[in-house]
Amino acid sequence: MTREQVHGTLALLGGEEWSDETRQLDAELLAASGGTEVVVLTTPKAFEHPELVGPRADLYFSSLGATVRTLNVINRRDADAPEIVKAVSNANFVYLPDGSSLHLRSVIASGALEEALLAVFRSGGVLAASGESAMVLCDPMVDRRGGAYTVGLGVVEGVAVDPHYNRLSAESKARPHTLLPSGTTLVGIDDSTALVRGPSAVWSVYGTGSVTVYEQGKDVLYKDGSSGLPLP
Repeated sequence: MTREQVHGTLALLGGEEWSDETRQLDAELLAASGGTEVVVLTTPKAFEHPELVGPRADLYFSSLGATVRTLNVINRRDADAPEIVKAVSNANFVYLPDGSSLHLRSVIASGALEEALLAVFRSGGVLAASGESAMVLCDPMVDRRGGAYTVGLGVVEGVAVDPHYNRLSAESKARPHTLLPSGTTLVGIDDSTALVRGPSAVWSVYGTGSVTVYEQGKDVLYKDGSSGLPLP
């Protein structure tokens, strides 16, 4: 997606969403959405008690003055349901919690739900994703099964996100560096930290950790408040 096509706000979190450390960020994202409702998809949590996603999101966002609409999208049939697609299309703020990147991609890629998510972003809404879900919004996408790369959704092109970066071993961090495709920038994002791009297409860092950008053969760290990161 080129800069000319950017109209909304994109937030890529390294993990540990909906915590005390992310309250200020989520309050700002809520304000940017211009609404008071957050649509949450359970898809990434399909194998990790998806029934717990809604209550947790309700408790968290209610403290920010927002309501939550939880959409239980577990498989491709759910994703193609007209009522699900309509609910996402009409949203101002959609949140994808951490979970399984490969399952999330398999459920929404090249379908009506993917188009609905993109429509939210392109029409000026907020699209937020945490942990492995943040990986999916980029293209290429790091494959956690071995550190190689696969195809992502391409909301952000030419950038690959490596979440939970503060928790990864040196070996886990090294392999994506070694296999990095030409023309791709690798970005490691710590837990409770977000890389945010607003309507002006400027990338900024929010949170308690760091964002690590692999630039010209070396890692460069950016902290909370950093803006204008060299990303597409």
